[in-house]
Amino acid sequence: MEGFSSKRFFASILILLGISSYINSSLAATPNKPSTEFIRISCSSTTYPKLCFTSLSTYTNLIQTSPQLLASTALNVTLSSAKSTSTMMVNISKSQGMSPKVVAAMKDCVEELSDSVYELNKSTREMNNVKGSNFQLMINDIQTWVSAALTDETTCTDGFHGKAMNGNVKTLVRGRIVNVAQLTSNALALINRYASLHG
Repeated sequence: MEGFSSKRFFASILILLGISSYINSSLAATPNKPSTEFIRISCSSTTYPKLCFTSLSTYTNLIQTSPQLLASTALNVTLSSAKSTSTMMVNISKSQGMSPKVVAAMKDCVEELSDSVYELNKSTREMNNVKGSNFQLMINDIQTWVSAALTDETTCTDGFHGKAMNGNVKTLVRGRIVNVAQLTSNALALINRYASLHG
């Protein structure tokens, strides 16, 4: 009888351990407070702090309180947004019934966004390798590429000024591009912050 009750006791312990491990893994998916505060404070130094926080706060467990991971995640979020916007632009540019001026602006914008995606891609790869004696050189490259991406995005939105532009296309395109440009601006600010903390 004693053997039976000890088996039940160990079985109960194993069940409790299983439940505890499940709860811990579930909690890991919920935001942790120090990381959330770290992201909020870091984002306060960006030009668009609200967008910065909302775009990064879902990655608290990845970022923890690391300035490098914060900057790297911001770059990845920006790259993802730039890629989806670029795809959307290509699809819209194939639409029928747009004026030649809108078609030309769309074509230019698709090219600018393609350049932007390329520069953000390079920056993301480089950011994952930043370390050691080449730190400053690599950070300078990243800052240059992200700045160039921001210029490309701004050039794209500039093409949609003026009353001759189709209202719906103009509103849709500008809204998406402005969002990508703001994410890029925030990523650059977080990269600059990381660089200054490292130096």
